[in-house]
Amino acid sequence: MARAVVVGVGNDYRGDDGAGLAVARLLRGLGVPAVDNGGDPAELIEAWTDTGVAVVIDAARSGDPPGTVRRHAGLRQLPEGTASTHALSLADAVALGRALGRLPGELIVYTVEGASFVLGAGLSRPVASSVPDVARAVMREIQQMRGSCSPTSMSTTRVDPTSVRMTTRPG
Repeated sequence: MARAVVVGVGNDYRGDDGAGLAVARLLRGLGVPAVDNGGDPAELIEAWTDTGVAVVIDAARSGDPPGTVRRHAGLRQLPEGTASTHALSLADAVALGRALGRLPGELIVYTVEGASFVLGAGLSRPVASSVPDVARAVMREIQQMRGSCSPTSMSTTRVDPTSVRMTTRPG
């Protein structure tokens, strides 16, 4: 199996922007290796360099109802129409990684729609409620990888559609 990395992106001091970090911490508590990233594209690129699969979890601001979770697969189809709360967006990190020749073999992004990104606030109720659902979905991704599931087939898999609202964009 190719090496995989799980990265939670966000800022604990900006309300729902901490969603990715909350998922990464929950996964670590369940024994799944996951790293925190405060929105630094250089650290993100370093984390996913030489990996077969990178799973990135981040908050989004796209106009969907708060707590909506979306799964985006593939390097060509990144989440569109979302405003980043980081200095550089995930799309910027991918563009920089591409220029440096340091992209993962497959990129899977889970976004959690935020309600509030106010400085000093914690996670909103809808976002906090979605954190365990995202963690379960990421764990399923990892189990599929361990089961020799190819990245191509993973990019079309819907994960737990009854508890997580998913949209899959093929890469």
